[in-house]
Amino acid sequence: MSFDQWVLDSAVDQRTPWLVDVVDVITDSGGTLAAWIISTVLTITLLMRGRRIDALLVAGSMLTGLLVMSGLKRIFTRTRPPVPERLIEIDSYSFPSGHAMMTAILATVVAAVIVRLTLPSLVRVAMLVSLALYTVAVGFSRVYLAAHWMTDVLAGWAFGVIWAGVWILGTYRLAQRRREPQLV
Repeated sequence: MSFDQWVLDSAVDQRTPWLVDVVDVITDSGGTLAAWIISTVLTITLLMRGRRIDALLVAGSMLTGLLVMSGLKRIFTRTRPPVPERLIEIDSYSFPSGHAMMTAILATVVAAVIVRLTLPSLVRVAMLVSLALYTVAVGFSRVYLAAHWMTDVLAGWAFGVIWAGVWILGTYRLAQRRREPQLV
């Protein structure tokens, strides 16, 4: 039995009606609509506070991350777990998990923004841990509902963190260039 099948079987064995309802809410909170609402509100808030580089980080990473995720799905063309285990009707490819990838991007770039804020250490740590737990919960929700194989979710998290890291590095370098004295 493969790792993916073992994890799926274990998840299916743990299903209860009330937990399926709870996990449905978690998975919806990490969906495309929720991620776009959160990133749009955050981008607008950052722009209003004069934090243009951070706004670029959030908006740019999410927009391009969606393109990268869609492209990866078309490259790998992996099928989703089978029905009746799958509790969600989806007609796109499975690898990588879009929910896992997009929440990993969002959580990672939000973490980068939070790290630069002047906050009490306990508040900062609580926010960072909450972001990580949220991303993990969304990823596991996809496996629990059999929308994805576990390796789809692991890859989504990895691709998401890497993509966010590219954007964090790029915007950091952009900010550094803007701070350099200009020679006339």
